[in-house]
Amino acid sequence: MSDEMIVEFCSPTLAGIKTGNLFSCEYSDYKELVKDVNRVNGIFVKKGIKAIPIRYLNHRALIYIFRPSFLEKDLCDKDTADLLSEFGYDVEDTEACIDCLRKKLEIIKSSKDFPHEIGLFLGYPVEDVKGFIKHKGECSKCIGCWKVYGDVLKAEDTFDRYKKCTSDYAARLKMGMTLDQLVVCA
Repeated sequence: MSDEMIVEFCSPTLAGIKTGNLFSCEYSDYKELVKDVNRVNGIFVKKGIKAIPIRYLNHRALIYIFRPSFLEKDLCDKDTADLLSEFGYDVEDTEACIDCLRKKLEIIKSSKDFPHEIGLFLGYPVEDVKGFIKHKGECSKCIGCWKVYGDVLKAEDTFDRYKKCTSDYAARLKMGMTLDQLVVCA
């Protein structure tokens, strides 16, 4: 799990403009992966971010990098809370929600079983997550970082901000800035 990989997939979260990001990374030694996650959390935790592996499969780990305070705020939204409650999440407890998601990811057998509500853990608009679930990923109005079923203009503006942020962070990392220097306190 390199700093370059984290910047490529998680810059909007590092910059404090997104709740969370997910990426998959290969590992050959579980203990080395844990060491790497601990290294990253040493940088992140003091700035309000966490990195946790939420699924392991065939020597790949799905890493969730997120801002707990943002997730807690997202879970307070009534529509978000109602939707997650429908899927069996205890929205009163952020850690329990993450554990529930983790358990759902562990038992999936096919894409049909995938917990599409995961978008709510990434800061996607609830109307887009609902639309994706209702329409089974079809009939979206546009596609960017996620499939849009609601406000296209707002989503396109967000996609553009995320793309610019990622480009900027990649350039800064290449110029010698460290991950610690790139992460914004929020």
